[in-house]
Amino acid sequence: MTTEPGDYAARPAWAEQDDIMRAYYDHEWGVPVTDERELFEALSLEVFQTGLSWSTVLRKRPAFRAAFAGFRPDVVAAFQEADVARLLADTGIVRNEQKIRATIRNAAAAVALREHGGLVELVWSFRSGPEADGHTRTPESEALAKALRGYGFTFVGPTTMYALMQAVGVVDVRRRPQAV
Repeated sequence: MTTEPGDYAARPAWAEQDDIMRAYYDHEWGVPVTDERELFEALSLEVFQTGLSWSTVLRKRPAFRAAFAGFRPDVVAAFQEADVARLLADTGIVRNEQKIRATIRNAAAAVALREHGGLVELVWSFRSGPEADGHTRTPESEALAKALRGYGFTFVGPTTMYALMQAVGVVDVRRRPQAV
């Protein structure tokens, strides 16, 4: 889902870094994501972003999509050791073995979670009120991280989950106009 640039309040400094960050902020960040594949992609990219800049991950996103079969959970969950080796050799992505293996484990966890309502239902069950400026984690992101770990997800700490919650619209980032 995308919106028009005029639908936003002034961009924060992080969104003014370059054209990629501006486009991401203007058309994606904070837009509600309710599709399992899109949400799994967002979660996976947040995992890869840990310790790096978001602009690095955005620049590599097309290569990530190609390398991880469009982030289709069923396909990624079936990745084998040969796929891990292929991914570790792929210069277009972040070649971190722990993050690669976490993405594969998280795909399997997302598939298994369907029996309990699914990834989208779980993530959105932690919807919170307006964003509190300056926070990097919230009680809701801590609870989401704990719940995801309980279902077998890894690399899903509360700070990473708060970033995900903001990115996919679970947290009201208070920058879109109210409908009239």
